[in-house]
Amino acid sequence: MLDFLLYLAVSLALLIIGLFLMEITTKVKEFTLMAKGNKAASYVLGGRLLGLAIVLYSALAHSISLVDMVIWGAVGIAAQIIVFYLTEWLTPRRFNVSQSIEEDNRAVGLFLLLLSVSIGIVIAGCLTY
Repeated sequence: MLDFLLYLAVSLALLIIGLFLMEITTKVKEFTLMAKGNKAASYVLGGRLLGLAIVLYSALAHSISLVDMVIWGAVGIAAQIIVFYLTEWLTPRRFNVSQSIEEDNRAVGLFLLLLSVSIGIVIAGCLTY
């Protein structure tokens, strides 16, 4: 029971840290926009949360120790952040992803939600051994 509680506490801390790092390293401030009723921002944030949770699930399920889980969870968090920047860089220059979210473009928000989940699944698969 103690191990369960320890792994739960550490994984929830990693989830919160991951969201915090995404919030401070990206241009769009989803929490602020969500407070103003921006639905696209809530889609993006929800997708990031779910993508991170999928990655952390895989790290939890396949780790051999708590330290191993923390290391691979951190790798997954970093990968999610890097992929967001790659998305921003690779999108057509006709529109700006960050600006689209700020303008409450729900189509872009939904796309980023699904992208975060998809990338989370791919990263989670990479964490198996």
